[in-house]
Amino acid sequence: MNLENQNLSQVCQELATIRDYIRWSYSLFNGAHLYYGHGTDNSWDEAVHLVLSALHLPPDISPDLMNAILTMVERRNLCALITRRINERVPAAYLTNEAWFADLPFYVDQRVIIPRSPIAELIEKGFSPWLDGNDIHNILDLCTGSGCIAVACALEFPDSHVDAVDISEDAIAVAQINIKKHHVQAQVNLIHSDLFDKVTGAYDLIVSNPPYVSSDEYETLPEEYRHEPQIALKAKELGVEVVSRILRNAAKFLRPKGLLVVEVGNSQEALLNKYPQLPFVWLDFERGGEGIFLLTTEDLHEYHSILNE
Repeated sequence: MNLENQNLSQVCQELATIRDYIRWSYSLFNGAHLYYGHGTDNSWDEAVHLVLSALHLPPDISPDLMNAILTMVERRNLCALITRRINERVPAAYLTNEAWFADLPFYVDQRVIIPRSPIAELIEKGFSPWLDGNDIHNILDLCTGSGCIAVACALEFPDSHVDAVDISEDAIAVAQINIKKHHVQAQVNLIHSDLFDKVTGAYDLIVSNPPYVSSDEYETLPEEYRHEPQIALKAKELGVEVVSRILRNAAKFLRPKGLLVVEVGNSQEALLNKYPQLPFVWLDFERGGEGIFLLTTEDLHEYHSILNE
């Protein structure tokens, strides 16, 4: 389904309100059979996110504003964005440069993957019951990307220090934007590093959403994922290569009674097959999501020999 440019001028004349454009894009998205998985999971939420974000409006605007008349400039801009969402399969968050994570807005562009991890729910709960928030003073966010996990942790634990690591200089640049956006410069330190290579701290909590998509799975991903940086998604060795490196080295950087939390998505089975002896705790989420495990410092020390075979 491709939108015809000659019809867009007529659309701009006929559709006038915020409600009009949400309804129109919702109908078009349904007809275009788009893929949703970058912060939304259905065409209605995608339409609402695209329209409101493009207009610089929060997701919880007053219902009265839905009938506000848009300027012609705003209408044309929305038509252009909706057209790109359909014709180019660009996720809405890239079109508006905004994604939400842990109820916080983040700047995003195609230098980083779009925040969508269930880890947000863990942060909002203060990693309870596995950690006492009062005992979380130093946090390491590996593969920080947009910086969403690091920033959300800094805000959840205002007395903590957070080191945020990424191998991508582009990602570091985007994370810096979000650190400034949320005024956590005093708490969050960015480190350009390949995982632990340039890390020197000791941490109560290590959190990571690393690349974990296997080569075979990557080839089957919907077109929307092709707009995201491959380096942030794809991993070798059935998707567990980066995770294995984290497991081998994490204990050196964790304090006693510390916690390692890692997302592995659909590579969960491959990880279990590689390390059947490890006592992974696989987490459940009220808002959905899976493929996230936790291990303690003591677990990692106990199984050190297996992890380093």
